[in-house]
Amino acid sequence: MPTILVVDDDPEIRSTLKKLLELSGHSIFTASSGVEAQQCLAKEDVDLMITDIVMPDQDGLENMKASKLLKPDLPIVAMSGGGRLKTENYLRLAKAFGATAVLEKPFDTATLLQTIQQALQRPSESSD
Repeated sequence: MPTILVVDDDPEIRSTLKKLLELSGHSIFTASSGVEAQQCLAKEDVDLMITDIVMPDQDGLENMKASKLLKPDLPIVAMSGGGRLKTENYLRLAKAFGATAVLEKPFDTATLLQTIQQALQRPSESSD
C-alpha cells in the first residue's frame, strides 16, 4: 500500500486521518506544518501528500509549492474547511498550485479513500 504524508496543524485531524488510513492499509507519516512536511519529504519515500491549506507558519499553498520543488511528481490532495476566504476559493487556488485533487472538510471516509485512489492513479499535472 502507498505511503501517505498527512499535513495538518490540528492534532485531532492528523490523528484521525492517521488511524483511518492505517486501518485501510496505508503507511502514514504526519506533520503539523509545511516546514515539518518538507523535512519528512526530504528523508522519507512518500507516495502521496494530503495537506490542509489554512495553517500557520507555512500554509498549504506554500507547502505544495515547496513539495513540488522537492518531488515534482508527488500527487497532492489539498483539503480545506475554509478560513478568511470561502473554502471553494482556497480549493481553486490549491488546484492552481498543483494539487492533484481537493477535498472540502468535512468529508467522509469513502470520499477520502476514493480521492486518494484517484490521485495515485492520475498524473500529477492533471488539470481537472
